Amino acid sequence: MRSAGSPPPPSPRNKLRIGIPRVLNLWNTHQFWMGFLTSLGVDPRNVVFSSDTSEEQGRQFGKGRGTVDCCYPVKCISGHYGELVFGQKQKLDVLLSPMIYNLPSFLSGHVAKTLTCPRVMAAPENIKAGFIKEQDAFAEAGIKYVSPFVSLDEPRLVPKQLFAGMREAIPGLTYEETATAADAGFRALREFSDRLRKKSREVLEWCAREDRACLMVIARPYHMDPGIGHEIEVDLQAYGYPILWMQYFPIDADLMDWAFGEDIRAGHIKSAFDIRDVWPSSYSSNTNEILWGAKVAARIPWIACVIRMSSYECGMDQPTYTPVQQIVERSGTLFFSFQDLDSTKPSGSVKIRVETITHYLEKYAAAIISRKKAAAPPGCPLRPAA
Repeated sequence: MRSAGSPPPPSPRNKLRIGIPRVLNLWNTHQFWMGFLTSLGVDPRNVVFSSDTSEEQGRQFGKGRGTVDCCYPVKCISGHYGELVFGQKQKLDVLLSPMIYNLPSFLSGHVAKTLTCPRVMAAPENIKAGFIKEQDAFAEAGIKYVSPFVSLDEPRLVPKQLFAGMREAIPGLTYEETATAADAGFRALREFSDRLRKKSREVLEWCAREDRACLMVIARPYHMDPGIGHEIEVDLQAYGYPILWMQYFPIDADLMDWAFGEDIRAGHIKSAFDIRDVWPSSYSSNTNEILWGAKVAARIPWIACVIRMSSYECGMDQPTYTPVQQIVERSGTLFFSFQDLDSTKPSGSVKIRVETITHYLEKYAAAIISRKKAAAPPGCPLRPAA
């Protein structure tokens, strides 16, 4: 028997319901968190992600809890928090919103750092303020709010960080099992990324075999959110063009050697993942990948068009607009950008832009592929051997 007024005993781990906002760099690290939590004994059916971003979500769940920030991907988090706190039929026990300092990037070791945007990293604390400014909305709902600071590109640090940040939320958590769970998280993330890269390679091989054009999206991970990227790539795919996201471009050794081997042997770069020739200040993970995406898109003949997305007043993206466009266009590849994306999808202008893009592809894609093939090294591994 517990005394009156004492807190209820913690739920067993397999009964814990953990909410995670579907925002920012959770779009490219969600599999880590699923692997981590399930390794700790949390039932995956009890891990609840908020829904895709929408204006309705913000109006219903984030009203009055907003933050002063020009970055819409940060501002919209209020709606995600509110949905997890107030919009669940079955109450959550924990709201997990990690502060991710750096990211596990395929460019790690080839660039200076893989840091996240400071505004994005600090967003959980920023948004939390709107839920505790008058009353603690988390405590009133019986939800434990946890926001561990975590360096996902430094795996040896992660167990220490997550143990410190999660031990009050996970009953009986030990450092040893935290380390084991972190390993499981990284393994799940690698396996997920490998599967998507394999699918991307299959798309490229089909394009090479059929001599068909595909498009590459160069954007930040959260532009995959239909409420932030507005599904522009879906509108384009409806015209029959395969879409690749640069985050999951295949990085097999044979393809990388074919695409970048000449530059490596000439001493322009040290590896296929070196971007110092176009971006010496390689500290931001997503920015690094954006520049690398432009480089690889310029080299692959069947990528006939690049679609660049960025959000309104993104200070991290603005310095990259010109170099990315120049890298792509100097290869003869079509380049179209959707800058200053905000909460509302400008349906009319997007429709016109999509029709313009598909018109140019219909008119010029075959010639672009032909010119890029002529300029490419021999022996492309995407094409079947004769």
